[in-house]
Amino acid sequence: MHILLTGGSGFIGSNFVRYVLRDRPGYSVTNLDCLTYSGNPENLSDVEGGPRYTFVHGNILDIELVTELMQKVDCVVHMAAESHVDRSIIDARPFVESNVLGTQTLLDALRRVDPDNTKKFVHVSTDEVFGDLPLDKPDELFSETTPYAPSSPYSSSKAGSDMIARAYHHTFGMQVMITNCSNNHGPYQFPEKVIPLFVTNLIEGKKVPLYGDGQNVRDWLHVEDHNEAVLAVLEKGTAGEQYCIGGNNERSNLELTHSILELMGKGEDMIERVTDRLGHDRRYAIDATKLKTELGWAPSRSAWPQALEATVKWYVDNEAWWKNVKSGAYRKYYETQYGSR
Repeated sequence: MHILLTGGSGFIGSNFVRYVLRDRPGYSVTNLDCLTYSGNPENLSDVEGGPRYTFVHGNILDIELVTELMQKVDCVVHMAAESHVDRSIIDARPFVESNVLGTQTLLDALRRVDPDNTKKFVHVSTDEVFGDLPLDKPDELFSETTPYAPSSPYSSSKAGSDMIARAYHHTFGMQVMITNCSNNHGPYQFPEKVIPLFVTNLIEGKKVPLYGDGQNVRDWLHVEDHNEAVLAVLEKGTAGEQYCIGGNNERSNLELTHSILELMGKGEDMIERVTDRLGHDRRYAIDATKLKTELGWAPSRSAWPQALEATVKWYVDNEAWWKNVKSGAYRKYYETQYGSR
C-alpha cells in the first residue's frame, strides 16, 4: 500500500511515518508538507532517502500538485492542520484556510483521479470539535454521536473540515472516514504545547505557565497509540464512519504540572500562574468503545505514569532537537534544502 500523508513533517505525522515504516514492511509513504513553523524536516532526517519514503514540499491548497500525487498512491491520510488554540485566537484566518479549504481541496483532487471511489481517505481530527464536558459529571464522555459544539477558532475550523469530509462521502460516495483524538503526547512535539513546553522550560531554569485554576481536564493519548488507531481505521474502517480515539487518561492540568515537576525534581515554586485562555474548555474525555468493538483497537502505550515518564525522558535526552526548534535554528536546514518562505 502506498499512502499519501499530509502534514507528515509535524509531530503526529512524523511519528506516523516511523510507525508505518517500522510495522508495515509492505507499505510506502509520500509525505506532503508545506513546512510551516511546526513542520520540521529534521523530524524525519533519519528516514530521508529510504526506498519507502518520499518527501514532497508543497501546500495542500495546490490542487494541481495534490491531484498529481493522488494518481500515484492507494489512499490518503490527512493530518495537515493548523492546530494551536492560542494561535487561532490571535489570527483565525490560517486555520480556516488550511483546515477547511485544505481539506476541501484534497477531496476535490481525489474525486478527479478516483471517480469510482476505490481509494480511502482518512481525515484526522480532534475531540475539540465536541466542545467541552462538565467537571462535575465524570461519567459523561465524547463519542461518535456527541453533537458538535466547538469553542475556539481552531476547533471550529476542524469542525468545518469534518463536515466537509462527511459531506463528500454522503454526496459523492467517497471512502471517507473521520477520526477524533484526544490530546497527544510523545517525541517531536513542537514545544509550544504543554508537556514539551513545561519540560524544556524546567531544563532551562524557567517557570512553567499554568493557565487559570489548573482544573481543566484532558485525556492524554500517546502518539503511537493514536497512529496505531489511525492505521486500524485505514485498514479496517468503514467508509462514512467516525471513530473516537482516546487514551483513558484524564488528568487536570494541575495534576499534569505536578507530575512533570516531580519527574524533573522541581518544586511548586516553579509554577507561574497566568491569566486563563479565552474560552478555555473545561474537560475533554473520550469513549473509544466503537474502535475496540469494531476494529479491535485499545490503547497500549498511554498508561500513566509510564507514558508521561517516557515522554519527559525523550525531551531530556534530545536537548539538541528542541533547542534547535526553540531557537529557529532548524530553519537554516529548511532554507538550505527548500528555500526561504
